[in-house]
Amino acid sequence: MAFAGYVMPDLKDHFFLALRTQAHLDEKGDTEEGVKRDKSTGLLSGDSFSEMAVKKLQGGGELTLVNMPGFQDFYNTLNEDERQVLLNTVGTTLRANSLGRDSAGEVGDGKFGIVHEAGMDVAALEAKIAEATKAFDPTGKGVEVQAATVELDMTGVNEGDLAKGLVYTINHFKEQVGDSFNVKDIAGNMDKLVKEAVQSLNNFRALTAGNDFQIAFHPILDARTGAVHHYEALVRFNGNFEESPYKYITFAEETGLITEFDIAMARKCVDWLRKNRSDKVSIAVNISGMSVGNEMYIKDLHAMLDADTWLRNFLVFEITESARVADLVQANNFVQGLRKKGFHVCLDDFGAGAASFQYLSVLEVDVVKLDGSAVKNAQTAPKGRAFMRALTTLCKTMDVETIAEMVDSKEGLEFVRDCGVEYVQGFLFGKPDADPWSFIKKLDRKLFG
Repeated sequence: MAFAGYVMPDLKDHFFLALRTQAHLDEKGDTEEGVKRDKSTGLLSGDSFSEMAVKKLQGGGELTLVNMPGFQDFYNTLNEDERQVLLNTVGTTLRANSLGRDSAGEVGDGKFGIVHEAGMDVAALEAKIAEATKAFDPTGKGVEVQAATVELDMTGVNEGDLAKGLVYTINHFKEQVGDSFNVKDIAGNMDKLVKEAVQSLNNFRALTAGNDFQIAFHPILDARTGAVHHYEALVRFNGNFEESPYKYITFAEETGLITEFDIAMARKCVDWLRKNRSDKVSIAVNISGMSVGNEMYIKDLHAMLDADTWLRNFLVFEITESARVADLVQANNFVQGLRKKGFHVCLDDFGAGAASFQYLSVLEVDVVKLDGSAVKNAQTAPKGRAFMRALTTLCKTMDVETIAEMVDSKEGLEFVRDCGVEYVQGFLFGKPDADPWSFIKKLDRKLFG
């Protein structure tokens, strides 16, 4: 059972309390299949809102984006009770004006979306929300509210691709900041942006299906002997080994295509291992945090591994973008499924944030890769060496090996060695290359003398 408070601008000097049972909270929470809401406001999360919006737009609804510049700064001036009431008030107002009273979402700080009946008075909605914020401002000024209705032509676009395109475009709206940003500009261009995103979806999907990408190998070496332990298999597009794949992978993650790409990359790596099995090269394949909970990906991956049981001696799995792991218990089940088959699993980006320790406490992995920025920062921070030593000691206590990323200088190599790190990776040993043996030929043995 829980209480929620909110203000209705139309009824001045009135404050309302809503009593919600746990059953109601669960009904509006994450227990709805495939739907995520904030349990206190009932507002949908960004991805859930985008998916729901497509269905309701196809039914004749309209989409309006709401931006409240300065909302976060204003929110930070309030005490905890005032913050909760403010969020409840904004959420209640948006939901009350949405289709079915459940078609509104929070897509970012001070940024919201609402699907509503055609012809809704957008100016009145702006005024109502702005008036509600004044109740929390001693100066009576409140927060500016901008709202604009989007016109979308959905002809010829299937529902799934439209949802992904809308997710990508709403993320673009979410990232806009600054006084020069106006929600009407986004709304006016949204149809074009969605169509461009859908075209990019089709292009990326064709690229994945056609296996039109390359593997770039980067070595992980013993920090003391320089012996190559294994290679990380990185992706490169368009045959350009100097270009970072960041924009492609980010797009795939934001549109939900990353699971399709992850399995395609795994297949490519397995094919490479089949052709080069006699060379006894081990490689690590990246898995996005989004893929570890995807049933189709898990099924396809295990089918591939079961077909060639010898792969356990040559294949390592590295979970990247761990911040995107939605269910740690489910993720650990995935990890243990691989480990039971004899595969080692590495957790990437460790030490990048406080959540890393939560991941390590739940995910029983064999190796952690220390985040490159954390490694570099530790070299200059007053207590950096002590922090890094504490991390490696913790990992050794848990029987987990460590890899330091972004070791790009001799000083960096000496630093991580002193901190007890077992393995290293970085440009000091060369850049990613199509030929995994090129590093052996070029490696400066004096680094490990």
